[in-house]
Formats: sequence, structure tokens, C-alpha cells
Amino acid sequence: MRKTWRSLKTVAGLFSAIVLTQFGANTSAIAADTVVVHLGLFTESVSVAELQKAAKTGELSGSLQPYAQGLSEQQRRFLLGALGMNIPMNVVTVDKLLNTQIGTSILNDFATALIRKDEAGVQALRSALVLGSTAPQGLSILSFITAYPSKRLEINLSQAFIVAGSLNTAFWRTQQFMLAIAPQIDPKTPQIAFPFDPSQPGNAEVKILNLSLNDQKRNRQIPVDIYWSTAVTPDKPLIVLSHGFSSVRTDLHYLAEHLASHGYVVAALEHPGSNQTNTDSALQGKTSVMKPQEFLDRPKDISFVLDELEKLNQTANQPLQGKLATNNAMVIGHSFGGGTALEIAGAELQLERLKQRCQKNLTIFSEGEVMQCIAQKLPENSYQLRDTRIKQAIALNPTTSLMFGETGLTKVQIPTLVLASSADKTTPALTEQIAGFAKIPSPKWLVGIVGGTHLSVKDPNTTLDQIGKPNTPISGGEVVGEQAADVRKYVKAIALAFAFQMTPEAKKYAVFLTSDYAQFASTSAFPFRLITQITPDAMTVVKEFVDK
Repeated sequence: MRKTWRSLKTVAGLFSAIVLTQFGANTSAIAADTVVVHLGLFTESVSVAELQKAAKTGELSGSLQPYAQGLSEQQRRFLLGALGMNIPMNVVTVDKLLNTQIGTSILNDFATALIRKDEAGVQALRSALVLGSTAPQGLSILSFITAYPSKRLEINLSQAFIVAGSLNTAFWRTQQFMLAIAPQIDPKTPQIAFPFDPSQPGNAEVKILNLSLNDQKRNRQIPVDIYWSTAVTPDKPLIVLSHGFSSVRTDLHYLAEHLASHGYVVAALEHPGSNQTNTDSALQGKTSVMKPQEFLDRPKDISFVLDELEKLNQTANQPLQGKLATNNAMVIGHSFGGGTALEIAGAELQLERLKQRCQKNLTIFSEGEVMQCIAQKLPENSYQLRDTRIKQAIALNPTTSLMFGETGLTKVQIPTLVLASSADKTTPALTEQIAGFAKIPSPKWLVGIVGGTHLSVKDPNTTLDQIGKPNTPISGGEVVGEQAADVRKYVKAIALAFAFQMTPEAKKYAVFLTSDYAQFASTSAFPFRLITQITPDAMTVVKEFVDK
């Protein structure tokens, strides 16, 4: 992993992300011995001794009992699991992490769960984290409280659950892993010149054809936007875009336009069982958030769209007649769409381990893990949904940690590019992308966006519309819009270069799928890294942190 990531100082503050639920030890002369919990109109003072007892026994008793009655079963399990967790962090590590740009952002996120939200409150939080990290067992809720420089610590529990839910165990492990490999990283100045800029638009004028395709067998109405231009030629692959959970087909609009301007046909489809409309209905109590069958229906949606586009390809008097390479396609997916892309590329759904973990796990899941747990209701333990018409795949921030089991990703049979963002709280890089990448057969590429978040690769129109809505990932501190312009520029370059690997111009564009170009394209805000293999030494570190 030596050349995957850089500028750990930019993202090191993320290391402390889990500390709202797992804090450290007492070296403070003035320390909290009482926690005042606010839950709606309910306020209760809880002693540290009672919290220690709850952590030891796994029961919320005493003065915690009336407060516990206001919690759901999931919240109760979440709290008890968090109380019992310890994470080894030394004081030097914590201090470095908190003195970064993203570390400051996360401290501010934590502060929203405190009743006292002024600068003094943030500094007290920082102090408690640093002092708490001296505990022999590492950070925990209880040792953080006893290190907090005030006799009373007042917490808005509803907000604490929101913040802690986004700062999950997998995200924490990602930051710990990145810090561990930091000494191994030695970026090099590119020694080659690059002939042109693949992030620039092509010369063709882009047009959009809107279709609504009806799969009668599955009773699914699938909207599809076809991006194309008069520069389209049948020797270029058809590109299919798959959006994430609770999202829309315009998520990668900027990328679709970019590829189409270079002569590609891009089909952006919407998955009706896991799109934003479906989630909106679920919030109103009209439907479930997502049915387990969606894990099977999504790749089938892509196969159905390819079938329908082949019919269009053979229809006379259509502008795209004879120009749709449906038997030579590439898929690009984001988040759950990234998992979908890997499925249709050959990755096997393997659910036995997922079912075991999702039923009894008490640790803090990421949103991506929670979403994958929906698959535990599927009747079989394995499913294979590969479509051989898909010849290449790009998975942006994909979900992989649970749904593909131990060996599902080893069955991918086509060239694959995986993108991971270091500050992604929804699908944390270590567990969702880096560990899975090691299992994918070559040829493959792993792209690291240091400082990028889950929504950074998405079109600014969709991300800015989504921020703050109930169906948006609960993670705070998303880097989107203009702030993420550098990320989208690099994504346009590598996606175009990857698509050209399926054309006679492959060699011309191969230079942009190198670590040299990643270094060249890096900016102060977003260092980029690209590798094609994880070294054995780095893999040992990966396993160490994934298996914790």
C-alpha cells in the first residue's frame, strides 16, 4: 500500500472520528463525575459509576433505567456496545490528528452533541480526547468522561446518536490504517510528460435522449437517460451508470456529459427499488426503505437495459441505430451502485457471513454496512449475476465488506478500477474498498482520494440538493460542490482513460492510469494516488486493522 495515500496530515484528524462514542483516560485535576443526558424533554443526571456498571454488566439499570425506556432497542444496543469499546490510541497520535483541518471539522461535529457549543466547549472536548488517550486500554466513553475538564458533561443524546452513527468503527479503522502506513509513503515527482489533458471536454455536442423502459416480467419501470453525440462510433463501448442507494440517475451527470463529448454513448439508469423516490415513500410510511430483492434486481436492471438498447440499436430511423455496442459495455457505479457494478462484473454475493454478523453484531456499523445487512433476508446464501456483455467496471466508493463474503470478489473476471476516499464515513475506505481490492484479480487499479468524502465524486447539482435531507448519508463534513471540483476533474480523466482501454487508442490513454499521472493531477486539497497491487507488507497491515 506504499503508494496508495499521501498527505496524511490532511486527513489524520479523521482518526478521532469515533471518539464521541469511545473516549479516553483521566489525567485531569478537574474531571467529570456526572453526565447530564438530554433526550427531548427528558433530562437525567447519570454518575460515572453507573455508566461503568452498565459497561461491565451490559444492562442499563439504576438511574439509567427510566432514561433507557426512551430509547429504541437499536439505540440501547448501540449505547451498550459503545460503552464497552476501547481503542488503543497514544497521546501523540491523538494530538496530531486533532491539529488538522478535517480534525477540526470533526471536533466541531462532536461539539454539536454537547449542550455547551462555544469555543470553550470545543477546547474542553479536545483536552479530554488528548488526556483520555493516555489510558492503558486506549480511548473509551468512560475514560473520556473522567478526563473531561468540568464536573458536569451535558450531552444532547439525539444529536450524539446522529454524530456517532456517522463516525463508525470502520471509518475509525481506516484512519488508524492510514496513519500506520504513513511512514511507508514516499511520493515521487513524475518523470514523464503528459501529451494532453483528458479531463477537458471533447469537441462533440452532447444530446440526451430520455427513455422509460418497462420490464413486465419484474414489474419495474426503469427511467434511462441516454447521453450521446454525432461523434458516436460503434467501436467505442457503451457505458452504463448505476447510482447509489436513495439516489438518482443524474448523480454522475457531469461524468456522463464528459464521456459523451468524447464520442461515447452513456446510459444512466434509475433503480426504482432503491432510488430517492423509493426512500421518500419509505419516510412517509408507504414502502419499506429497500427490499432484499434489490440486491438481485439492480444488476438485472442493467442487463434489461442492455437488452432494450440492443432492440433500439436495430430499430430503423433511430439516431443511434447501429451505434450501440451493447455486447461491449462498461459499467460505472457509485456507492451501492459500485457494489452493483462489481456484481455484474462477476463478483458473487456471499451472504452466510453477512447473516451471522448482522444478526448479532453490537459494534457501530457504517451506513454502508447497515444497508448491506438488508440482504440477510434473501433466502439463498450465494448469487451469481454476471453479465458477460460487461467488459470493464469502475466502482466509485463501492459497498463490498459484507455482501461479497470472503471470496466473492475473487470471481470478478474483467478489468476493474476501484476508487476510495479517505474521509468517507458512509463506505469507509479500508473495509469497503482497500480490503476488497486485494481480492479482485488483475488487471485492476485502486485510486485513492486523500481528503475526499462519500459524496465528493457526485454531480454538484445532486449533492447540493441532497445535503441536509433525511435520506442523505448522515455523515457530516461532506466535501461537495466547488470544494470537490478537483476530485471530479480527476474522475473525468481516469474514467475517460479507462474507457479508451476498450478501443484501438488504448495505448495513448494508458499513461493516465498510472501513479505518475495521479501525482501530477494532485492538488493541495486532494492528493491522488493510484496503485495496481497491494504489497505483502501493506496487506499485513490491512488484515491487522480489518480483523480488529
